[in-house]
Amino acid sequence: MNDLTVVPTGVANLASVRAAFARLGCALVAARQPQDVADAAAVLLPGVGHFGEARAALDARGLAAPLRQRLRDGRATLGICLGMQLCCEGSDEAPQTPGLGAVPGRVTRFPSAVRCPQMGWNDVACAGDTTLLEPGHAYFANSFRLCEPPAGWAVATAEHGGTYVAALERGAVLLCQFHPELSAGYGEALLRRWLQRAAAEVAC
Repeated sequence: MNDLTVVPTGVANLASVRAAFARLGCALVAARQPQDVADAAAVLLPGVGHFGEARAALDARGLAAPLRQRLRDGRATLGICLGMQLCCEGSDEAPQTPGLGAVPGRVTRFPSAVRCPQMGWNDVACAGDTTLLEPGHAYFANSFRLCEPPAGWAVATAEHGGTYVAALERGAVLLCQFHPELSAGYGEALLRRWLQRAAAEVAC
């Protein structure tokens, strides 16, 4: 797969993501209209930023609806950090702002007893039903997280102030609370597997 369509949120820094996918021979192309998201072979919803501001940017560009439909259809979509959180029903970071609702559950802040934001490397543990995700060590930068594993998804978890969802997968949809683009060989291998899954979906 040569191109990956990026959903602009107005708050994401794409330099590291662009470099990571360039190493895999894949260029990022920005979605400019809703049809770009609907027609794309594979879509990236990037991380970093504020939940409410990012959701407002999606709505202003008309990108929320086609993105929600992709997620429901299980089409190749990668969400990173805030991108994963936007796929949930909502977040305490912006209590009045709904998420895309593709993932059951609400994102909440880490408890005051632990460092917040969590910034650094953490272990990722996987249940037996993951196919893209593997156990390893990944880089996180987050103040909020999804605590309860949602039904219908294969789940990877991490520990920081308790167990929380480190990543989710379902078919060609991969949602990571951590940053695979900053997670060295572990992250690169995961991104490669996801691109291979996306390419296989297109070929079917």
